Amino acid sequence: MAILDGKKAFVFGVLNDYSIGWHIADQLHQHGCTLGFSHLPGEKIERRVVKAVDPFHPAFLVPCDVSRDEDLRSAFACAAEKFGSFDILIHSLAFAPAEALHQPFLQTSRQAWQTALDISAYSLVAMARHALPMMNPGGSILTMTYLGSEKFIPMYNVMAVAKAALECSMRYLAAELGRHEKHIRVNAISAGAVKTMAARGIGDIDKMMLHYGEKAPLPWNADTAATHVGKTALYLCSDLASGVTGETIYVDGGYNIVGW
Repeated sequence: MAILDGKKAFVFGVLNDYSIGWHIADQLHQHGCTLGFSHLPGEKIERRVVKAVDPFHPAFLVPCDVSRDEDLRSAFACAAEKFGSFDILIHSLAFAPAEALHQPFLQTSRQAWQTALDISAYSLVAMARHALPMMNPGGSILTMTYLGSEKFIPMYNVMAVAKAALECSMRYLAAELGRHEKHIRVNAISAGAVKTMAARGIGDIDKMMLHYGEKAPLPWNADTAATHVGKTALYLCSDLASGVTGETIYVDGGYNIVGW
């Protein structure tokens, strides 16, 4: 049964078909949702994203650097033109300078801190503000976080701080937008180890992948794990989760409950 027939989603954060955002889009598409996408500016990146999202027959593909207010205005103006209104906003993006992940946390620069929190956390607030006027009642906003927001993860560093800020922002947005006349829901998925381009920027990522496989209560294969995330996203974006907001849902095979 296509549980999203007639729904429309604006998806941020697809780089290629390994991206978590791509797997979310895949599930939404399979269940009848019409999709629009953003991509980072640049011809090379655009070509990569065009190729990745082609199977979804997107309604539009628009360049957007989420750290630039003018880009966000243009992106949502495009969504308004192509969609009129829409139901789902996917925020599946994060960034921190490489040196801030590979050097000691104590050495985090002010600029790296500002960049990581701006792109990884504030962007959710800015996107929600632009999206609200054109979202349909009962709509859903979904973002992606990680266990590093609350536990020490080697070399996650300032990204952990950004994810903690993102989760807190999600809860405040959920409280405000749930009380809005449109009753918009806002949730987060905390995904386990997944092989994405972003994950490759973290040191010892291969060891982390193996560790999840050994310790998680449920079988966890980092090559296919993003499918689990996509399925949970489908639930959170559908009317099946009509009473769920302000939640961080762990999709990690149960790894987060293990203490050894």
